[in-house]
Amino acid sequence: MLHIHNGDSTAGTARQANIPGEHLAWREALVCGPAPENLSEAEFLNIRAQHLATAYGVDIEKCKAELQTQHDGLANFSDHDEVVLWFEHDLFCQVQLIYLLNWFSRRDLGKTRLSLICIDKFPGVEDFRGLGQLNEQQLATLFPTRRKVASDQLNLGSKAWQAYASPAPAEIESLLKSDTGALPFLGAALTKHLQRFPALRNGLGYVENVSLQLLAN
Repeated sequence: MLHIHNGDSTAGTARQANIPGEHLAWREALVCGPAPENLSEAEFLNIRAQHLATAYGVDIEKCKAELQTQHDGLANFSDHDEVVLWFEHDLFCQVQLIYLLNWFSRRDLGKTRLSLICIDKFPGVEDFRGLGQLNEQQLATLFPTRRKVASDQLNLGSKAWQAYASPAPAEIESLLKSDTGALPFLGAALTKHLQRFPALRNGLGYVENVSLQLLAN
């Protein structure tokens, strides 16, 4: 069994909780920088490494190696009887999720079952921000709740990734007019993403406009 987690924190907790299987921390930050579609994997990883190395001040060769290691782990999915995706409701995780759903939609899964755990709340946690907040016992309770990824989820994930990767926000706007219920947190996440685009009135995104308003106040 292979688990793909939204970062090292959750992956580390899952290992400590003795959830059976291998645990792969998906560290990419696809929510930032270029993520163009219709490239080979090598070309895509090269573009991502260039951005991440510049944005975070890390060595580009090290960045390339880490991205390749992630994808190598992904490429070995057929060695496992099940792959479990662990993600949250927020924009960061939803972008990761649709990337992975698109990736899997283009492969023959064979006998490998693809499952999903994706939540926006947890009992007893009032201000739930993400899976990284949960302790070993809490995280372990989610494992039995995983559900098989349905074909409509794969299809929607693929369409959503292609819209996200498009240079024109109109593709996302078009997607949001359709039924996104198969991935219940996707609509709100992509709506937040659209708010990051420059406004017609002043060329600034929502966060930048709010920041200016806070300064003015």
